Amino acid sequence: MKAFILAAGNGERLRPLTNNIPKCLISIHDMAVLAVWLELCRRHDIGDVLINTHAHANVVRSYLRDHGDATRVTVTYEESLLGSAGTVLTNRAWVGSDQDFWIFYGDVLTNTDLTRMMMFHRSHRQIATIGVYQVSNPKQCGIVTVDRDHIVRAFVEKPENPSGNLAFAGIVIATPAIFDLIPDQTPVDLGFHVLPRLLGRMAAFPIADYLVDIGTLPSYEHAQLTWPGLDAVA
Repeated sequence: MKAFILAAGNGERLRPLTNNIPKCLISIHDMAVLAVWLELCRRHDIGDVLINTHAHANVVRSYLRDHGDATRVTVTYEESLLGSAGTVLTNRAWVGSDQDFWIFYGDVLTNTDLTRMMMFHRSHRQIATIGVYQVSNPKQCGIVTVDRDHIVRAFVEKPENPSGNLAFAGIVIATPAIFDLIPDQTPVDLGFHVLPRLLGRMAAFPIADYLVDIGTLPSYEHAQLTWPGLDAVA
């Protein structure tokens, strides 16, 4: 099983923490967020990971050299940011013939059960499955409307007038069919340009475990106070 860990963002909203390191290497309880993702991958039999970089790319490579892991890691560099979907499309050959693959947003902190989400995905037989969770700030998220069969019927990225507070969690399981739905432009974003094209063909997996988007200083500080660790059970 393969997974993208999207980690190329500049981390502007996390300055000064990201003045000298990328946001994937900021620490929660003395453990880098990237290390949390790599450990989750190890626990859930994800053996190959691709990490895209941009800002402080050399720091990521140095970190990975010093923190050996059983997971095979490929690091790519984007001179200009490709966008979340652009990274996936550019590395289509890396996915190869796999029937499913993961996409993780590197600034999400979670201990969710990825194996259970994969079982859900395969039982629903859709082009993709996204993790969803309840949020208090729906204007800042991708907001999802789901039917009784857990199929996504509406998706709006950062809506001015949110229809609810069920949000995209930054975790995706995709099948190769998604590649043909990514527009040929740069940059190209999953939330704005791809997921809205999957209405009726994408399932939503409800995440009840711990999950926080730590992309801002207030959310990062909240995570420092509330993170229960990888072994906590919801």
